Amino acid sequence: MIAPLAKSIDWSAFQLFWTLRLMTLRRWGVADTTLAEALELLSGPDFIPSESSPAKIEFNPDKSGVHFQFSTPRPCDVSENNLVSGRLYRCGPRWQERPVIILLHGGGDFLNHRFRFPWMVTACNRAGFNAATLVAPYHFQRKALRPLEWNHLRTAEAFAQGVAEIRALTGWLLEQGCPSVALFGTSLGGWFAGLAACRDTRLNSIVLAVPGVRMSYKASMGENVIWKSVRKALKAQKLAREALDKTPINLTLSKPVIPKENILLIEGKYDLFIEQAITEELWQKWEQPELWRLPHGHISWNFAPGVTDRVLRWLAPRLNNFPVNKV
Repeated sequence: MIAPLAKSIDWSAFQLFWTLRLMTLRRWGVADTTLAEALELLSGPDFIPSESSPAKIEFNPDKSGVHFQFSTPRPCDVSENNLVSGRLYRCGPRWQERPVIILLHGGGDFLNHRFRFPWMVTACNRAGFNAATLVAPYHFQRKALRPLEWNHLRTAEAFAQGVAEIRALTGWLLEQGCPSVALFGTSLGGWFAGLAACRDTRLNSIVLAVPGVRMSYKASMGENVIWKSVRKALKAQKLAREALDKTPINLTLSKPVIPKENILLIEGKYDLFIEQAITEELWQKWEQPELWRLPHGHISWNFAPGVTDRVLRWLAPRLNNFPVNKV
């Protein structure tokens, strides 16, 4: 894709994203007194514990047994957010004998969750893989029905919750007999996948597409926002975000516990959300796993022809050498 078009798509999405966040940002930042609590959580052993119990999955029989739910292992004060929703697309009647790819959407990423993932799971099934999707904390049907006061502590808790839920689903899939589990995360989903891979040796492979890496990148992103109040709010958060980036929420401060050969990073050369230099820094800190530099932006990479097929072929020899058919 040509650079001006990719950047134009990202710029438009960028303004929409921060327009929707405008009211939240007015309540978040200058008056936030939860930074110390957030830093304590992120720096302590309870952020991502060493142990993880399998989820207690319940399927909805009224929806073809695809839709499932389970109680979050990290409950919070928002009841709607404590019930995790997902879908499991089985690869045939003997699905327990096949690997699983868990697809993780980005922040506010309705496009992937609603439209792209259903197409991708068909490709995964045709290739011989089960596919699962998971709704991230505070997204879609998990949003609170009442206005929330968003702060640094709630952000830290949401990250801890998201990673715990991925690990709980992973444990359940392995408990069912699936031989291996891979994570394929986009943006925020890639961030969650990266954090999980820095703690959980049960994961076979991870694919991080245009992933979030650290908190302070949003401070520089504010320079591109047309709303003055948003730029001001982001500037007020700069020191707090830099403090948060000194904790394990920053992917560059941790190392994956899975083999480097089983890690794939996908970078957008024209990405206006995640600067190219940030992904390159992660690539260096993680000892240079495989990196695909696509001529796309944060949004447009989703429409790059053949990417799903390439990812499935990359995963095939890692997920216990199961053959992958052309999709």
